[in-house]
Amino acid sequence: MMPRKIKENVFLMGAVDWNRRLFDSLIPLPDGTSYNAYLIKGSKKTALLDTVDPPLIDVLLSQLDSFEKIDFIVSHHAEQDHSGSILRVLEKYPNAKVITSLKGKGMIVNHLCVPEEKVITVEDGEELSLGDKTLKFIYSPWVHWPETMLTYLKEEKILFTCDFFGSHIATTDMYVTDEGQVYEAAKRYFAEIMMPFRNIIKRNIEKISEYEIGMIAPSHGPIYDKPEFIINAYKDWISDTPKNVVVLPYISMHGSTEKMVQYLVDGLTKRGVKVHLFDLAVTDIGKLAIALVDAATIVIGTPTVHVGPHPMVVYATKLANVLRPKAKFASVVASYGWGSKAIEQIAEMIPNLKVEILEPILVKGYPREDDFKALDNLADVIASKHKENDFH
Repeated sequence: MMPRKIKENVFLMGAVDWNRRLFDSLIPLPDGTSYNAYLIKGSKKTALLDTVDPPLIDVLLSQLDSFEKIDFIVSHHAEQDHSGSILRVLEKYPNAKVITSLKGKGMIVNHLCVPEEKVITVEDGEELSLGDKTLKFIYSPWVHWPETMLTYLKEEKILFTCDFFGSHIATTDMYVTDEGQVYEAAKRYFAEIMMPFRNIIKRNIEKISEYEIGMIAPSHGPIYDKPEFIINAYKDWISDTPKNVVVLPYISMHGSTEKMVQYLVDGLTKRGVKVHLFDLAVTDIGKLAIALVDAATIVIGTPTVHVGPHPMVVYATKLANVLRPKAKFASVVASYGWGSKAIEQIAEMIPNLKVEILEPILVKGYPREDDFKALDNLADVIASKHKENDFH
């Protein structure tokens, strides 16, 4: 990929990672990703905003061959996929200085071995003139690390947001062309990375609302030339009100749990409640995270394995606890052979979820008539709670 012109003397750089399928050894990347860097050439100085993940540094270096001098490398966020190639860029441009936030300095020195004397820190709201172009730095802590900042190019009204508003998509599109595809990818990105910081993101969105934004240029995925598309999506995702949705992750070993789960799904559907069902034996965990963004209720289905919940259920439960969705209610549907502490152990795993626990259901062996009545009652309670709270 060659440098691509966004505005006069403003270029999209970076690399498309078509084949990457896992991020942080945890997050599925079904559509690959990109590592966007941006070069801004002023009449006096030139700045490179972010770099690329180190395995693809040669792509960025070849793009930079067209530029004789870089004066500044802006590190919005110290994680390796954005700042991991700073040292290699400094080798090419030894006189360049690295610009970062106050907290960012310690991180890029400690994590990436960037020499301390090469680093310049900027304050929140500080401006840097490149001659006929002006960069304004905006602190945006916990989107999604404590040192994160954004850059606003005043003359062109472009907001460079690093991970904020990003989407893991490998594409040749410079701008969003398929809003459906980008919406799902951006929602997955929000769910997996940003959702735990939902309340902090509210403050950051309020902060950028005072700027006139013509484009949003993230460090993953295409550029938003219609920025209201992604801003409005984020406002929906960070709202405090969930939707009329139940998320039901489960696993079944011998059919008992699956029988109960399927019965509950049918009961909720009859009562006008939308259900997202996930068999954890085959689930893309990112899809589960996406569903949690809107969920009003989480119901966990599990058999008992050595007195506790199934290990796959433990994983999904702890993931939900880490992601901290805005769900208001939770329950458990469990089965066992001779003894179980599955319900108690699951309850202990979700201290971060501010939910009301609805009466769980624990069945010995295969479910019988009384168990199905209990499932009907749970469906009634969930539907009633959603209606009382005006969840749509």
